[in-house]
Amino acid sequence: MKNNLKWSIALILLISTACSSVKQAKTGSESKTTALQINSRTVTPGTPGFYNAIYVENKGTRLLSGNRFSEDNGLTWSKYTYQPDFHGGLPYGYRRNRITSVRDPLTGRIITIVNSLDTPGLNPGINEPKLALSTYYLRYTVSNDAGKTWLFDDPIVQTGNYTFQNPFEGINIGKNSIYLGDLGCIPIVTKKGKILVPAHTTLAGPDGELLNPGGGHTYTDVMVLTGTWTDGNKLSWKASQRVEGDPKRSTRGMIEPTLTELEDGRILMVMRGSNGGKLDPKDQLPSYKWYGISEDGGEKWSNPQPWCFEDGEPFFSPSSMSSLFKHSSGRCFWIGNMTKINCQNNLPRWPLVIAEVNTSNLKLIRSSPLTVDTQREEDLTKGRLDISHMTLIEDRETKEIILTYPRNTNTYKTTEWITVRFSVKIK
Repeated sequence: MKNNLKWSIALILLISTACSSVKQAKTGSESKTTALQINSRTVTPGTPGFYNAIYVENKGTRLLSGNRFSEDNGLTWSKYTYQPDFHGGLPYGYRRNRITSVRDPLTGRIITIVNSLDTPGLNPGINEPKLALSTYYLRYTVSNDAGKTWLFDDPIVQTGNYTFQNPFEGINIGKNSIYLGDLGCIPIVTKKGKILVPAHTTLAGPDGELLNPGGGHTYTDVMVLTGTWTDGNKLSWKASQRVEGDPKRSTRGMIEPTLTELEDGRILMVMRGSNGGKLDPKDQLPSYKWYGISEDGGEKWSNPQPWCFEDGEPFFSPSSMSSLFKHSSGRCFWIGNMTKINCQNNLPRWPLVIAEVNTSNLKLIRSSPLTVDTQREEDLTKGRLDISHMTLIEDRETKEIILTYPRNTNTYKTTEWITVRFSVKIK
């Protein structure tokens, strides 16, 4: 009852924010201060084909999106079956969840990262089982023929004295885990041809029990895995240094990293943090996104700091995923939840905002945020609104950015799907 009252008070405060945000959403497409213009917004009952899609070739319009395939740049979609089916016939309770993919433009290969569980008897209907925090591990699969066939499905294990059970330093499957958090954890291919996979890992204490120094829902560090091509279309793997949060500033550590490489070779990483939990029961810590920079190709990272605008002012954002996206024009964008008041742990997951990154100082351009979606008056009768879990892709023919996301109400019980197309101003 106390938590409901707390959230109701916050909701009243946020309604005024929603009204101003709706105005921005209506006028933002005409703003001279943003690089983006909203061209269209489509609502569908089912998942759009462009959701989490990639182009499977360096040129052309063939797309792959989960179990769907398009030959005509997304105008029509047909059923897609993975060949061979590495995931068929697994023991009951085992899981293989293809999270994100990237096409290496230098080799033409597609790499898909798979969150995996080898847990006999685990009910497959349980979403985010607690057991996964100590047993998740990563696999990867590669196609060298534009997704027609897949060559293998292997665990990701660092080269050297490491094993399937101990794939990286400090990770022992069964005691702690490594996994991708959400759809923003997209691998990138650097100019030097390295495959960088942003992941996070839970922590285990000397007694083998999971550590949770912040007292939140979970606690994780971030690691970036570097893959280097070897003979046979496979990758040799190496882990970066851990990117560690301070539980006194982010009670869930660092979560769900997203990456982009800049023209000068620096790599920007933006991470989800959180307030709340046992160390912050009144949600008094500032709810920030956090960022780090690598100047050596993703092996070493600066200590995470609150991400901010160019003038140094940070912004509020709930504990939710976000995504960095680089357009062919050279402009770089960030999309995520941005609020005007401090958040409460994961909430509210609205408004959804897209903003431009200054590629010199790697901060957000103050005049650039454009509200894409937010709570409206008609939403107030539908239960809690959550706008997250979005994906972005550039249309090869129109050069538009295509944003797709589920718009969830009534605590994820009701969903409609949104597709928004943006045109990008050329510098």
